[in-house]
Amino acid sequence: MAFATVKVLTTHQWNAGLFSFSVSRPASFRFVSGQFVMLGLMINGKPLVRAYSIVSATWDDRLEFLSIIVPDGPLTSQLYKITPGDEILLGSKPTGTLTLDALLPGKRLHLIGTGTGLAPWMSIIRDPDVYERFEQITVQHTVRLIEDLAYRDMLESRMMNDPLIADEAKQKLVYDQSVTKCPTWIHENRRITTRIESGDYPLDPQTDRVMLCGSMGMIKETGALLENLGFVEGAHSHPGTYVLERAFVG
Repeated sequence: MAFATVKVLTTHQWNAGLFSFSVSRPASFRFVSGQFVMLGLMINGKPLVRAYSIVSATWDDRLEFLSIIVPDGPLTSQLYKITPGDEILLGSKPTGTLTLDALLPGKRLHLIGTGTGLAPWMSIIRDPDVYERFEQITVQHTVRLIEDLAYRDMLESRMMNDPLIADEAKQKLVYDQSVTKCPTWIHENRRITTRIESGDYPLDPQTDRVMLCGSMGMIKETGALLENLGFVEGAHSHPGTYVLERAFVG
């Protein structure tokens, strides 16, 4: 796989286990909202890379990523130490199934993610095309702790500072966060799978379209619930009523 060497532009640590960073974008780098790319560092003279969903909008002149910090992880234990001016490796070919063309037309789009599974949704909700295709777009982000709610201010303001989609987002974007391990959280604190199973989060395959990204357990469990409701998994070659990222699930 071919890699480019790009410079780190910014870093931001959300909490002890979560950080984001942006890098310069090569002029030739093109991607579709929702895709991921291989990213990493040279470790002991060899490239060590992992798949990272792209947070940035397709028109942005920089590429942003969201990552967990694993203290003894072979890559993130080094990656979170990067600072502006450092260089990292960027794969040349973004890919992935979490794109709009893998879904059939519908009325409501549900972007369901846990933890860093929020990353592709941040790109998709800044894509003007999503507001043309759907009457409502819901970002459903489930985390364990309040401090894990990355990009919360942007989402709660419904992207009010975004010049391309602020007006549409104000009318159509819904931010539905859930914190499962905080007794003082005053809002909904159940897992999304529990909410779907109980009917508290109603989904209809005739009108709703769903994207899934996050922990392997959540994706598999939610995918099974959707199948039981009559949803059909889609792909670029045969669009369906829900999609997930197979590369992250295995």
